[in-house]
Amino acid sequence: MKTKRASDRRDILDHGFVRLVDAMGGDAAVVDAARVCYDSRSKGAAQDRRLIAYLMKHSHLTPFEHAVFKFHVSAPIFVARQWFRHRMASYNEVSGRYTEVKEEFYIPAAWRSQDAVNKQGSVATAELDHAGLSAALAAQVRSSVAAYREMLAAGVAREMARLVLPLNLYTQFYWTVNGRSLMNFISLRADEHAQWEMQQYALALAGFFRRRMPWTWKAFLSHAWKGRNAGFAKAGGRP
Repeated sequence: MKTKRASDRRDILDHGFVRLVDAMGGDAAVVDAARVCYDSRSKGAAQDRRLIAYLMKHSHLTPFEHAVFKFHVSAPIFVARQWFRHRMASYNEVSGRYTEVKEEFYIPAAWRSQDAVNKQGSVATAELDHAGLSAALAAQVRSSVAAYREMLAAGVAREMARLVLPLNLYTQFYWTVNGRSLMNFISLRADEHAQWEMQQYALALAGFFRRRMPWTWKAFLSHAWKGRNAGFAKAGGRP
């Protein structure tokens, strides 16, 4: 039986988390998958590292699909909907039809202004009333929860009562993803152009990836990571 460690979970935002449930393969699985083409096996750590670097540098990426991660994620709905755009993975999400939702909502401590250059982005600012905006959102959440409870008490089906709940409600899901798709996720979502909240999850995933596949991580940084993020080295870490 696998023993859970504190390092298997990373808390994100105010109520969110990423938990590594299971992992199969790793750097060795990549090497084995690549060498089977020549009906050969590992030739020692030094050559195996060079092989992984070669595969990454020249975009021979199918061997990385033989390492698999299973995560349990808690994230606001608006983050989850961006996450689910990554279709080369398997998902199972908690259902608001089958169970009453947990009263967990993302209330940001700091608000951002619309980026004048990047129409889909935002920028940090000191000009907004951060406390007042958070208080207004919290009040709106309380109103939505009250309406949800009233509808349930009146006999409305769970699948319809949930219509009044906002996008900052937390949802939970299982996400099973191979190493190649995980690198694609990190490349896009850990970049500074991704929404800040999404970046925090991608940075946590980068940390899990680095610890489980250190040779692949080093090759990824050297040959595949093209993004920018001031927090990347700290969260994911450079080997």
